Amino acid sequence: MDSRAWDERYAASELVWGTEPNRWVVRELAGLAPGRALDLAAGEGRNSIWLAGLGWEVTGLDFSTVALGRAERLTASLPDEVADRLTWRHGDARAFEAPPEGYDLVVVAYLQLAAEDRRAALRRAAAALAPGGTLLVVGHDSANLTEGVGGPQDPAVLYTAEDVLADLAGAGLQTVRAERALRPVAAEAGHRDRGGPEGGGAVAVDALVRLERPA
Repeated sequence: MDSRAWDERYAASELVWGTEPNRWVVRELAGLAPGRALDLAAGEGRNSIWLAGLGWEVTGLDFSTVALGRAERLTASLPDEVADRLTWRHGDARAFEAPPEGYDLVVVAYLQLAAEDRRAALRRAAAALAPGGTLLVVGHDSANLTEGVGGPQDPAVLYTAEDVLADLAGAGLQTVRAERALRPVAAEAGHRDRGGPEGGGAVAVDALVRLERPA
């Protein structure tokens, strides 16, 4: 989907992904010491806002201006000390330019692109990582088509943890975790869930990869 298609999708519904952070983002990152973070494909900002609440200085980048407008409205309702730690930026995850100092954390959550574009975005994300930094990649796993619920139904934009590791081969990162993760989804959330509340007995299958750049 291009930026116009995503603008239309966001415009058609209020808070497409809700306000709660993704469960894997919470599980993997809650214990990290705050620093500078980049949230690629930030959407309406739920993960960025959660990180800012923990003390991170967060840049949320997305190529949908509608999503970023929603993120800015959510920011306006936050306490000043949290809102001041958030910066929203319009851009393409495949071609953004990171500042020279890099980021202590880069999050790529549910950026579902065809293989070549995904590789370009992930290698940009890896290059943006400062020494000692963490890269967390979470997305709809290829197995979700047959073993899970929700998510894109186009196999070309699905991937596995092994695909992510192959994309980042030679990038100088150390693997902390690379796995297929089962995410309980609420029955009513159906095909729009990105890590919502538990319930309903249904699960989505996610690919999860956490890597670090040596200090």
